[in-house]
Amino acid sequence: MDGSVIGAGLRRIIAKHASGLLPLFAYARGKLQQEIGVDSGSLPVFSFRMELRKDPITRSWVITGDDPAETGPRIESACRFCDGSATSLQVIAKSPNAPGVPWSARSVVHPTPLYRIEGEPGRRGDGIYDRMHSVGAHEVLVENPRHDRHLWKASDDEIAHFLRLAAERILDLKRDPRIKYVSLFKDYGKSAGQEFSHPTSQITATMFVPRRVLYELRAGREYFIGKERCVFCDIIQQEERQALRVLEARGDYLALCPYAPRVPYETWIVPRNHEASFERTGLNKPGLRTNLAALLRRTLQRVRSVTEDFHLVLHTSPSSSHPSKNLGYWKTIDDDYHWHIEILPVLSSKARSYTFKEVYYSPVSSETAVKQLREAKIDG
Repeated sequence: MDGSVIGAGLRRIIAKHASGLLPLFAYARGKLQQEIGVDSGSLPVFSFRMELRKDPITRSWVITGDDPAETGPRIESACRFCDGSATSLQVIAKSPNAPGVPWSARSVVHPTPLYRIEGEPGRRGDGIYDRMHSVGAHEVLVENPRHDRHLWKASDDEIAHFLRLAAERILDLKRDPRIKYVSLFKDYGKSAGQEFSHPTSQITATMFVPRRVLYELRAGREYFIGKERCVFCDIIQQEERQALRVLEARGDYLALCPYAPRVPYETWIVPRNHEASFERTGLNKPGLRTNLAALLRRTLQRVRSVTEDFHLVLHTSPSSSHPSKNLGYWKTIDDDYHWHIEILPVLSSKARSYTFKEVYYSPVSSETAVKQLREAKIDG
């Protein structure tokens, strides 16, 4: 297929969909496969020459630019993330070895990074517009050395190793004075834009806070100013009291279907005790981390009883080491924000719910979703 067709398709999809927290490259790649009917193995390897531009109306940062000429198809005879692969990986960090394996989880530089660590953002004005270089970081978190041990199949100890490594990488990236936010996400399934067959998640570190998180920060701060309480904590207390949308409780963690779901079977995992930062939990509380691992595994098994495809996104607090001089969200963030994991299933039969608009449509209520997910057969 002509490289210009693929490049035009990718630019069209990025321009249409890249305003939220969902991982841009993986999502665009998956949508491209659907819209122009290309198999992932025949897509070219892109060397992005992109920049970030800010929409002055929605205040969303959008990554855009012109794709270079096609460099040829990506051909992989073996998984690049499995031991023994001839592919050279730039390993950043790895978790302590588990018995019988050389490593438990590790972080590597993304083979085609959307953001690059070198340089300065160079934020500048263009009339009423703002633009800057796509400086940041883009890493692949290899969840398990075994090719078939996805999070819903792995042991709780294996998942706990992965969660600890994720916490370490978030904390380390936040030490960079240029970084404002670190996103952890996982896309699974063709419709979700899955990029690699090996069990992986991804991390992006950016010079800006994504719009969805900004909405949460603003709402959390306004609620705290009025009531001196965390809105997330109040939601958790009401959901546990009503017991209509709670999926499962595991130690200090809760899985629930939110009151106003954006998509059918949307599920959140939240700490029952107040904590703004996931990385503090992940590094300082190993016992709680094990409970989180078990709940994450069981929840993904439930979601996969409905559909195999899903997006998973961790929402944690922004970097508070270098707060904005103009924004006040960081002044009370430890009191008014609450980290959580959002799982958004992708149902091809419910395509209307995935149109990108400000009013979401979910043809399955949270109460009905909880009843169905509770009845799902899961292991362990």
